[in-house]
Amino acid sequence: MSYAVSSALQAAIYQTLVQSADLASVVGVHVYDALPAGSLPDVFVTLGAEVVRDKSVYDTAIAEHDFSVTVTTQLAGFQLAKDAAAAVSDALVGAELSLSRGRLIGLRFLKATAKRTGTGEQRQIDMRFRAHVEDD
Repeated sequence: MSYAVSSALQAAIYQTLVQSADLASVVGVHVYDALPAGSLPDVFVTLGAEVVRDKSVYDTAIAEHDFSVTVTTQLAGFQLAKDAAAAVSDALVGAELSLSRGRLIGLRFLKATAKRTGTGEQRQIDMRFRAHVEDD
Protein backbone atom coordinates (compact mmCIF):
# COMPACT_ATOMS: atom_id res chain seq x y z
CA MET A 1 0.00 0.00 0.00
CA SER A 2 1.00 3.56 -0.52
CA TYR A 3 -0.33 6.75 1.02
CA ALA A 4 1.44 8.66 -1.74
CA VAL A 5 -1.70 9.21 -3.85
CA SER A 6 -3.57 10.95 -1.01
CA SER A 7 -2.42 14.46 -1.85
CA ALA A 8 -3.19 14.03 -5.54
CA LEU A 9 -6.66 12.68 -4.71
CA GLN A 10 -7.44 15.57 -2.37
CA ALA A 11 -6.30 18.13 -4.94
CA ALA A 12 -8.49 16.53 -7.63
CA ILE A 13 -11.52 16.44 -5.32
CA TYR A 14 -11.01 20.09 -4.40
CA GLN A 15 -10.65 21.15 -8.05
CA THR A 16 -13.74 19.17 -9.03
CA LEU A 17 -15.79 20.92 -6.34
CA VAL A 18 -14.57 24.45 -7.08
CA GLN A 19 -15.20 23.91 -10.81
CA SER A 20 -18.77 22.63 -10.32
CA ALA A 21 -21.23 25.18 -11.69
CA ASP A 22 -24.10 23.56 -9.77
CA LEU A 23 -22.22 23.81 -6.47
CA ALA A 24 -21.14 27.39 -7.22
CA SER A 25 -24.78 28.35 -7.75
CA VAL A 26 -25.42 27.41 -4.10
CA VAL A 27 -22.18 28.28 -2.25
CA GLY A 28 -20.39 30.63 -4.65
CA VAL A 29 -16.63 30.36 -4.26
CA HIS A 30 -16.86 29.09 -0.68
CA VAL A 31 -15.24 25.66 -0.95
CA TYR A 32 -12.38 25.29 1.53
CA ASP A 33 -9.60 22.89 2.31
CA ALA A 34 -9.00 24.95 5.46
CA LEU A 35 -11.35 27.56 6.91
CA PRO A 36 -10.27 31.14 6.25
CA ALA A 37 -9.65 33.61 9.08
CA GLY A 38 -12.44 36.02 9.95
CA SER A 39 -16.15 35.73 9.45
CA LEU A 40 -17.56 32.86 7.45
CA PRO A 41 -20.16 33.03 4.67
CA ASP A 42 -23.76 31.90 5.23
CA VAL A 43 -23.10 28.60 3.45
CA PHE A 44 -19.81 26.86 2.68
CA VAL A 45 -18.20 23.48 1.97
CA THR A 46 -15.10 22.07 3.66
CA LEU A 47 -12.96 19.03 2.97
CA GLY A 48 -12.57 16.92 6.09
CA ALA A 49 -11.10 13.82 7.63
CA GLU A 50 -9.73 10.89 5.69
CA VAL A 51 -9.16 7.24 6.60
CA VAL A 52 -7.01 5.14 4.25
CA ARG A 53 -6.76 1.37 4.09
CA ASP A 54 -4.54 -0.94 2.08
CA LYS A 55 -6.42 -2.88 -0.60
CA SER A 56 -3.39 -3.96 -2.60
CA VAL A 57 -3.55 -7.08 -4.73
CA TYR A 58 -0.27 -8.90 -5.35
CA ASP A 59 2.06 -6.28 -6.84
CA THR A 60 -0.65 -3.65 -7.50
CA ALA A 61 -0.68 -0.85 -4.90
CA ILE A 62 -4.34 0.01 -4.25
CA ALA A 63 -5.66 2.16 -1.41
CA GLU A 64 -9.19 2.78 -0.20
CA HIS A 65 -9.78 6.38 0.90
CA ASP A 66 -12.85 7.17 2.99
CA PHE A 67 -13.11 10.96 3.16
CA SER A 68 -15.60 13.53 4.34
CA VAL A 69 -17.00 16.68 2.82
CA THR A 70 -19.05 18.95 5.07
CA VAL A 71 -21.69 21.51 4.13
CA THR A 72 -22.35 24.16 6.77
CA THR A 73 -24.93 26.93 6.76
CA GLN A 74 -25.62 29.68 9.29
CA LEU A 75 -29.19 30.01 8.01
CA ALA A 76 -32.25 28.37 9.55
CA GLY A 77 -33.60 25.29 7.82
CA PHE A 78 -31.91 22.45 5.98
CA GLN A 79 -32.99 23.21 2.41
CA LEU A 80 -29.94 25.26 1.38
CA ALA A 81 -27.55 22.79 3.03
CA LYS A 82 -29.26 19.87 1.28
CA ASP A 83 -29.09 21.65 -2.07
CA ALA A 84 -25.35 22.17 -1.58
CA ALA A 85 -24.87 18.55 -0.44
CA ALA A 86 -26.69 17.29 -3.54
CA ALA A 87 -24.40 19.41 -5.73
CA VAL A 88 -21.31 18.00 -3.95
CA SER A 89 -22.56 14.45 -4.46
CA ASP A 90 -23.43 15.09 -8.12
CA ALA A 91 -19.96 16.54 -8.74
CA LEU A 92 -18.06 13.64 -7.13
CA VAL A 93 -20.01 10.42 -7.67
CA GLY A 94 -18.90 8.82 -10.90
CA ALA A 95 -16.44 11.63 -11.62
CA GLU A 96 -13.40 10.77 -13.69
CA LEU A 97 -10.86 12.65 -11.62
CA SER A 98 -7.48 13.31 -13.15
CA LEU A 99 -4.77 12.76 -10.53
CA SER A 100 -1.23 14.14 -10.67
CA ARG A 101 -0.07 10.77 -9.30
CA GLY A 102 -1.79 7.41 -9.60
CA ARG A 103 -5.26 6.87 -10.97
CA LEU A 104 -8.77 6.80 -9.63
CA ILE A 105 -10.40 3.39 -9.89
CA GLY A 106 -13.77 4.50 -8.54
CA LEU A 107 -15.52 6.93 -6.22
CA ARG A 108 -18.88 6.50 -4.51
CA PHE A 109 -21.11 8.01 -1.84
CA LEU A 110 -21.29 6.14 1.49
CA LYS A 111 -23.53 8.13 3.85
CA ALA A 112 -24.54 11.54 5.16
CA THR A 113 -25.57 12.91 8.53
CA ALA A 114 -27.61 16.12 8.76
CA LYS A 115 -27.72 17.91 12.12
CA ARG A 116 -28.16 21.19 13.95
CA THR A 117 -25.01 22.51 15.61
CA GLY A 118 -24.13 25.35 17.95
CA THR A 119 -27.14 27.26 19.21
CA GLY A 120 -29.46 25.44 16.83
CA GLU A 121 -29.46 27.90 13.93
CA GLN A 122 -26.42 26.41 12.23
CA ARG A 123 -27.02 23.34 10.06
CA GLN A 124 -24.36 20.88 9.01
CA ILE A 125 -24.33 17.91 6.65
CA ASP A 126 -21.36 15.57 6.94
CA MET A 127 -20.99 13.42 3.83
CA ARG A 128 -18.73 10.36 3.52
CA PHE A 129 -17.33 9.13 0.24
CA ARG A 130 -15.07 6.21 -0.70
CA ALA A 131 -12.42 6.36 -3.41
CA HIS A 132 -10.21 3.53 -4.61
CA VAL A 133 -6.91 4.62 -6.12
CA GLU A 134 -3.99 2.81 -7.68
CA ASP A 135 -0.43 4.09 -7.41
CA ASP A 136 1.59 3.89 -10.61
